[in-house]
Amino acid sequence: MNKTRLEAIGAYLPTTVMSTGELLGRLEKAPEFDLVKITGTTERRVADDTAHDPEDSLTMAVAAARDCLERSRHAPDGIDAVISCSISRMADGGRLQFEPSFAHRIAEEIGAHDALRFDVSNACAGMMTGVLLLDRMIRAGTVRNGLVLSGEQITPIAFTAAREMEDSRDPQFASMSVGDSAVALVMDRATDDRDVIHDIELMTCSEYSHLCLGMPSDGTGGMAMYTNNKEMHAEDRLSLWPAFHGDKLAEQGRQFADEGYDFVIQHQVGTRFVDFMNATGASRFGAPMPPSLSVVDRLANTATTSHYLVLHQALAEGRIPGGSKVLMVPAASGVVTGFLSATVSSLEV
Repeated sequence: MNKTRLEAIGAYLPTTVMSTGELLGRLEKAPEFDLVKITGTTERRVADDTAHDPEDSLTMAVAAARDCLERSRHAPDGIDAVISCSISRMADGGRLQFEPSFAHRIAEEIGAHDALRFDVSNACAGMMTGVLLLDRMIRAGTVRNGLVLSGEQITPIAFTAAREMEDSRDPQFASMSVGDSAVALVMDRATDDRDVIHDIELMTCSEYSHLCLGMPSDGTGGMAMYTNNKEMHAEDRLSLWPAFHGDKLAEQGRQFADEGYDFVIQHQVGTRFVDFMNATGASRFGAPMPPSLSVVDRLANTATTSHYLVLHQALAEGRIPGGSKVLMVPAASGVVTGFLSATVSSLEV
């Protein structure tokens, strides 16, 4: 079967920068706490959907798609599939939209008129899920290429939390660590080993699905997220990834230590979470972890886009040499875990 590659990448970041201090200034009930110390995030980007050229989940996704296609060898009318993976489907002045699908609107907006198009929803693993689906579709010969993308306007949950939280132990605390962004990827068949997706596998442990839920707030009716942080980040939850990853490698007679990963990108929950995940991986695999790439300090947790935003920013800053083998580890509500590994040589930003 055909192997796939990440052929092009693009992103969009809102122009408004909000510091963590500014966000804490919105607290209405809770006493101020040291959010920077807890999460490591000093600022985030915030979409402005009231501007003349509004920024929302849809417009940011379209902007990221256009940025990506400018670097792709595939023209918009040559794209075979468009898969949209946003959690926050905000469009047209703050309206939450499910139909028509985001993928349909994006495909028409960018000129991919003949593309198969559908939306995927899998919490913060949404974009990873879209990549997995497109990988299988290309390998099976169903399509030749495709566009996977997501626009996330999730800072409204932070503003709801600031209005409603009683203290830093509140279930809405995790909502204070988010930011807005959009990322798009073009994938097609690999032509050599210099650019290739080696592995992408996901699993869901649904018994933990109640630990993180998004819904309208019972208090003010705004967008809200309720998380049991203590249980969500318990050691047996963090250990799901190395157990699953190790088992999948063992099925093929492989070991983590021999994979030659040059970098690892964890889900951008916070700097402590990234450190805990890497320490758990090193302990369970009995091998040192590769250098960790992160942008959570300045861009926060951007949900579905987080891994690919890190990849985009690291490429832009020249932190990933050509030929590097990058490991991405999702950690999403559901609970969803897994791994993606890819060698990247030709991606440009």
